[in-house]
Amino acid sequence: MESQSRNSRYRRAVVILSVVAAASLAILLSVNPALTRYVNSPAFRESLEKETATGLHFPDFKFGAIRRIGPLDATSDHGIGRQGRKAITSLEAHKITARFDPGGIFLRRWSIDDLHVERAEIGIQVYEPSFEAPPARPWFAFLLPDRVYLNHVWSDHADVTWQMRGAPAGIFDTRLVITPHGRDFEYQASGGVLKNPPFPSLDVKKVHLLITKTLFALYGLDVVSGEHGTIHADGTAATHDDKNLNFKISWSDLTVAEWLPSNWHGHFTGNADGELKWTGHDYKLDSATMSGGLRIKSGRVAKIGFLDQVAVISGRPDLRSLALNECRGSFVWQKSDCRVNDLALEEKGKFRIEGEVRISEHSLGGKIDLGLAPDYLTWLPRSEEIFPRESGGYHWTTVHLGGTLENPQQDLSPRIVEALKGSPSALLGAALRELGAWLRGE
Repeated sequence: MESQSRNSRYRRAVVILSVVAAASLAILLSVNPALTRYVNSPAFRESLEKETATGLHFPDFKFGAIRRIGPLDATSDHGIGRQGRKAITSLEAHKITARFDPGGIFLRRWSIDDLHVERAEIGIQVYEPSFEAPPARPWFAFLLPDRVYLNHVWSDHADVTWQMRGAPAGIFDTRLVITPHGRDFEYQASGGVLKNPPFPSLDVKKVHLLITKTLFALYGLDVVSGEHGTIHADGTAATHDDKNLNFKISWSDLTVAEWLPSNWHGHFTGNADGELKWTGHDYKLDSATMSGGLRIKSGRVAKIGFLDQVAVISGRPDLRSLALNECRGSFVWQKSDCRVNDLALEEKGKFRIEGEVRISEHSLGGKIDLGLAPDYLTWLPRSEEIFPRESGGYHWTTVHLGGTLENPQQDLSPRIVEALKGSPSALLGAALRELGAWLRGE
């Protein structure tokens, strides 16, 4: 008896489910044409434009004609918004396809499971958050979804741009994926090119970051410079009140010439490794503290007037160019003051420099110890008076720096001039060598 009763309940359940399914199908078939007409109508597009403009903080937003292409899918040729007043300043999306999740209504949200944009151009900026009163809503608003939930947004070709020193900058032609993080979003980009003048263009491997109302977190930025150079960055910053920046950047095998001003090209070559830590209480460089270290591998210095002049006066043509076996230093930059410590430059068997350099505003200061091999001092009379210390195969002297970046000064040249004046033959020889170089056009 119990078995028969259980079978009877099963049959009744099956009948009920069949009736519900049939009724649901009938309802869907009856409302489907009406739903299609509504989604394709100007009224639905205008409502969607209004909600999008409000959510993205644009004065207005325009979609192309919206077409329903499946039970839960719709498409539009484009969506355009400009003059955004918060993080996004502009958005231009082409060939948009979206899938709606009706189950989200029960969670009081408009849920979009997948939003695909074939091509997107997004302008962004750093802004100061401010309180905004929520817009007025009807009395029955508590029954309606109160936010849009984007489960997965991606674009195979996206340009994310900003302004750098009045010039356009950004990540171009990257694959962008946006996923929810609570009520905020994580952003991941891969591929494309990072352009940020005045720095060289960099190939993007990946970018992963989180932006919330209180935090900007860069989980990782990895880019490639040239054939072998790499740069990695990560860090965090608050997005309101005291920003509390804390970022770390490291680089390896960067081609030095690509990062120097154009008028320095041909003078310095080599590959750079290093690291930098950036801290501060806002995004402005005036309040930032930057510290780190720099090392140059296979460094070479050439085609510099000062070296050419030294080569002529000393009668050592090999001083026209320097192949650096060691080139390193640590630095601290704060406001307009920069200090380079633990400076070390050497071409073994020729010279070595150790010391520190200070740059404040445009003024130059510091003290370095210069060591020269004995063979490179034979032209200088009484060289032991100017280079009195001997260590590590070099004769050493201390040089004090001064002046400005535009007009640097040092106290070694006057001492050398005085020594030459005390030896007419040495002075005449140096003058004749310099005159010969001038006549040869060197």
